[in-house]
Amino acid sequence: MEISKVGVVGCGLMGHGITQICSQAGWELVVREVDQDKLDKGLAKIDKQLGRAVEKGKLEQSDADAIRARITGTLDYADLADCDLVIEAMTEDLAGKLEMWAAVDGIVKDDAYFATNTSSLSVADQAAATKRADRFLGLHFFNPAQVMPLLEVVRSGETSDDASKLGFDLGETLGKTTVAAGDNRGFIVNRLLVPYMLDAIRANEQGVGSIKDIDTGMMAGASHPMGPLTLADFVGLDTLASIADVMAESYGEERFAQPETLRKMVSAGNYGRKSGKGFYDYSGEKPVPVDAGG
Repeated sequence: MEISKVGVVGCGLMGHGITQICSQAGWELVVREVDQDKLDKGLAKIDKQLGRAVEKGKLEQSDADAIRARITGTLDYADLADCDLVIEAMTEDLAGKLEMWAAVDGIVKDDAYFATNTSSLSVADQAAATKRADRFLGLHFFNPAQVMPLLEVVRSGETSDDASKLGFDLGETLGKTTVAAGDNRGFIVNRLLVPYMLDAIRANEQGVGSIKDIDTGMMAGASHPMGPLTLADFVGLDTLASIADVMAESYGEERFAQPETLRKMVSAGNYGRKSGKGFYDYSGEKPVPVDAGG
């Protein structure tokens, strides 16, 4: 099936980036949010990213205008009706996703495909809320979607060959590096990356090293582009906590459980970079580790 129109449910952290890159690929986009304020904020982020690309000479103004013109915001699921593909980019709440899929399944045309951008929840569980499990797959983009090159294409036991091929073809069109991942909690990357970040938090708790030294050690000693605690702040500590809970319940292993430090930080509203404070304080010109007086 040839894609000409894509719907995205959610215009937040991941949704706005997915919307932008799909529009840049030449498709018409409809992005739906729960209220006008969230929609406006998401679209403003797209405007900002396109503006930066023009300033840096990566895009002509006319091209940026054309990309933006292909994007339509809405608060109504009905506007997704004629989409060829609908991508879910909501928060990691299974009940909310299931409610959304049940509603959208009765609105969107029968031959359309559905994809979830979940980073930890089961693709099969979500597909079961629809009558098109064979046309349902996982498309796990990474943040920021405009920059990160990887796309995990996730196939459940019900996903058809055509739906899987659609995922890989889409990745190729978007210029992504694609990998096939099984429908396990965390897929490939988060299955390995989440316990790494959680172990770094425990190491800091146990006095193995300071925030800065743990991050510096992994950057200089393992050639990682950023340290695990900086990465946790970038991912969002609330998001990390949610993924940890899902994986701990699924695998039943202590290494997936939230460290006490993470629980306390999330309870305090310190979610990392997006809230202004996590393992680092971002209120100044440069991030300062909180255990260094931030």
